[in-house]
Amino acid sequence: MKGKVIWLTGLSASGKSTIARKMQQILHSKGIIPIRLDGDEVREAIADHNCGHDPENRIINAYRISRFANLFSRQGLVVIVATMSLYHEIHSWNRNNFPDYFEVLIKADLETLKQRDPKGLYKNFSSGKAENLPGMDLEPQFPLNPDLIIENNGQLNEVEKNAQKILKKCNLL
Repeated sequence: MKGKVIWLTGLSASGKSTIARKMQQILHSKGIIPIRLDGDEVREAIADHNCGHDPENRIINAYRISRFANLFSRQGLVVIVATMSLYHEIHSWNRNNFPDYFEVLIKADLETLKQRDPKGLYKNFSSGKAENLPGMDLEPQFPLNPDLIIENNGQLNEVEKNAQKILKKCNLL
């Protein structure tokens, strides 16, 4: 099998990681063992305490994730990436460097994001305890031409439907 990168991007709490995990489960059930790279998990694994959440460090981290995805996809693996990485230069680099790249923008309205808020980022931002949050004080650069847009304001029962929709569009189901 030729390597493929499926890049899920969107604001924090939009559902990227949840959908990516479900995609991974579905592929496992079909006998395909994908690599899942989650932005927060990659950041934790690298443990670069000098890499913060300001725009410059967010770009550094996004390039790290892109390069890992490139490494794995060149070995013929399906790579599912769930990360904000909301910079046009990252999306452009991905399109220019991955032979089989599928970009998905996961969207949710601000009210939904604040209700979900699994890491408390929006709550901390509102109380002045956090900064550098895309969609709040950092202007996100959403993909200009995503291959698919998923409106994800729904409930958890829509996760499987969204995961299957992405995998079908990628010709993996």
